[in-house]
Amino acid sequence: MSGAPARDNRSDMRPDMRPDMRPDIRHVVVLMLENRSFDCMLGRLRAAGPEFDGLTGNETNGLHDAAGAVQTIPVWSSAELTAQAATIPDPDPGEKFTDISVQIAGLSGAAPMGGFVDNYMRQPGAGPRDPRAVMHGFTPEQLPALSGLARAFGLSDRWFASAPCQTWPNRFFAHCGTAGGFVNNAPERLPFEMPSVFNRLEEKKCSWRLYFHDFPQAAALSGLWGDVPAHFRRFDEFGRDAAAGQLPEYAFIEPRYFADFLSGEMPNDQHPPHDVAYGEALIAAVYAAVRGGPDWRRTLLVITYDEHGGCYDHVPPPAAVSPGGPYPDGFRFDRFGVRVPAVIVSPYVRPGSILRPRGAIPFDHTTIIATLRALFGIGPLTARDAAAPGLLDLLDGEPVNDGPAEIAARPVPKPGRAAVAAVGARPPNDLQASLRAAAVHLPAIAAVPVAARIEGAVEFVAARVKAFLGEV
Repeated sequence: MSGAPARDNRSDMRPDMRPDMRPDIRHVVVLMLENRSFDCMLGRLRAAGPEFDGLTGNETNGLHDAAGAVQTIPVWSSAELTAQAATIPDPDPGEKFTDISVQIAGLSGAAPMGGFVDNYMRQPGAGPRDPRAVMHGFTPEQLPALSGLARAFGLSDRWFASAPCQTWPNRFFAHCGTAGGFVNNAPERLPFEMPSVFNRLEEKKCSWRLYFHDFPQAAALSGLWGDVPAHFRRFDEFGRDAAAGQLPEYAFIEPRYFADFLSGEMPNDQHPPHDVAYGEALIAAVYAAVRGGPDWRRTLLVITYDEHGGCYDHVPPPAAVSPGGPYPDGFRFDRFGVRVPAVIVSPYVRPGSILRPRGAIPFDHTTIIATLRALFGIGPLTARDAAAPGLLDLLDGEPVNDGPAEIAARPVPKPGRAAVAAVGARPPNDLQASLRAAAVHLPAIAAVPVAARIEGAVEFVAARVKAFLGEV
């Protein structure tokens, strides 16, 4: 891995501050978005060097043809964030375990981070593909909310997806410290019965809620099917809870995965080829809610992404601690996935901090669990989260940075129904298809018509979720 050893971001600590002071964090909020790499979103935030493992602009991938010729494809950014540029890469790159293996190692197996373009151009499906698409990234000016928070507070350039896998395995690692041994989205394996950090928090009488827009992927965990209305809430309620000083000790936020025909809302998960501007608006809204609430000075907000989604990153993933079996798909989960963005927001984070773990193990999604363990005294779930570095020892011991009262995002005009319908009419990405399949298995299904009687996938998912929440 390139870059300097971990830097102690408290090296400039004031003389009157005790090094053993623990930040008074009582609320942890995590917003997990979809399928973007670190280089794609934050690689251009500042000049690359020992203090920041970003892009130099000289990084490339090769496109190999059948005759052995190689076309060199460099990293690049659009001059302006047009409506088209905001959706690159389009169509969606490959994101299954086999795809990611090629992306990381190349067609030959010996080209570190050299297989992104080759894998993209070999994806099945009709329509032309631009080999440059997966090498595209955004400038800080094009992502003012994400970049603004990274500058106003801090980021980590040592945060990797937990596994070289799709969305479901990585989100399960954030919740459970394991994917149950499955390397791809697997709705047919429902229910997933792994114990989760939510269960550990309940055992300690700590509060938690999962805020979602259209479908809570975490509902695939059957261990969360107890008091559903108390723990699963629509995202609209997050702002109200924050304003009222009623945030739980742990809040996990899921974005909108589908185009909503009824409300006219676009997906805001930033999953390619969804417009990243809608995700930017979500980031700004989450920050505004937390920053404007009475719990601000006792809150840690982490904004990250489940996996890279086939978008280029130049840092090879290192080896990882295996969480333990079973391994039904034959992979031991002993290496990390591709590096993803992680922005760390709190009054205990100094502006412009680059947070890196002190030891050799990098951050991954089980860092969230490790941080919750340190805060609330819960036990580890697996060997992976037991070994994971947490965030607390990199924070200041007392509030030093209130940050801006709000963060700007690009204005996003409310789309017309025709535009929403056009996005919704596209073939579903693999995540959307898996969520629709998962909806069949939610509890309280007797209150909902069977799938064959509901034509639209979005309407079907909405009906199942209403039943899950006890609203029908």
